[in-house]
Amino acid sequence: MNSPFISPGMPPLDQKGKQTSFFEFWPMWLMYLPVFFMWIIWAIRYRSLTLPLIANPKINLSGMVGTPKSDIFNMAGEFAKSSILDWFVVHQSKYSYQQIVTQMQHKGFSFPIVVKPDIGCRGTGVKLIKTEQELKTVLTTYSEDSPIMVQKLSDFEAEVGLFYVKLPGQKTGTIQSMAFKYSPYVVGDGTSTLGELLQKDDRAKDLLDIYQNSCDFDLVLKPEEPHKLVFSASHCRGAIFRDGIEFNTPELEAQLDKIMSDIPDFNYGRLDVKFKDLMSLQKGQTLQIVEINGAASESLHIWDRNANLNQAFCALLWQYKTLFLLGKQAREKGVKTPGIKALIKAWLHERSLVKFYPVND
Repeated sequence: MNSPFISPGMPPLDQKGKQTSFFEFWPMWLMYLPVFFMWIIWAIRYRSLTLPLIANPKINLSGMVGTPKSDIFNMAGEFAKSSILDWFVVHQSKYSYQQIVTQMQHKGFSFPIVVKPDIGCRGTGVKLIKTEQELKTVLTTYSEDSPIMVQKLSDFEAEVGLFYVKLPGQKTGTIQSMAFKYSPYVVGDGTSTLGELLQKDDRAKDLLDIYQNSCDFDLVLKPEEPHKLVFSASHCRGAIFRDGIEFNTPELEAQLDKIMSDIPDFNYGRLDVKFKDLMSLQKGQTLQIVEINGAASESLHIWDRNANLNQAFCALLWQYKTLFLLGKQAREKGVKTPGIKALIKAWLHERSLVKFYPVND
């Protein structure tokens, strides 16, 4: 956004020049069209359509689709758990509202908290809950069939997406992509409405449909008052992503590998991580893991405004070629590939849940 305010702890955000790449908000099917065709070619070469679904052998379908977030969290050992923000999962068909509040108290949670679907898709349904009444209200917006994750709110606002891969034959994993996730802000001038401020912004004016359901366009902000447009720093909600691989360090990479090595046979995925400031991040300190995503993960640097289409396609194709290679490694160790029916069933189940999720904050 064209304002001097950014999330505390984040690197400076250069906002000169173009605000988006020309393909940044293309439909997902179009961005992944090259992957579809190459998947067929690789499937023929490696004699399996579903080889990527065993790249993370201990995770159902490798985390490609329909995998509960809690499944991966539950696999974590004590060291990895120490970096994951506290959470628990409830099923509304089994838990009353009061039981959920009691469990929060048992876990030491205090408001605000984060509520989100356990089986999620691109950040859909993530809600910031500030009071008991808000919790009571938002629970009614989820289907009773949808397991819900209740998670402690991070101490920090700064966030980074770390794409971690342990290549076949390697004993340690590496950070293949690193992207900072900037929550969109505007700053008030004391006279303009929020809608008018958005119209003046080179990026926000093209994304008004994203903000119209979550923002009061008639709100007038005080002079120099920062206003965060959305809570969830997801691409579909207008978050700004910047390639941050230049800030990677051996210390951060070693700490991340130590954490991920405490999750059995985890070879490929992206972590969404909150951190205090850039210095502590580079030292591998103050890491608070919000989510760990599996085979469906994206390298978020492709949504940097300076990334070109060829770079984005190459990154996606490298990712899925790597999934095939990891799947090949697992198959050679005796892991059996699932049938295509299992993939379709999981996709249909996820789709049936997602259509009932509330708009994320």
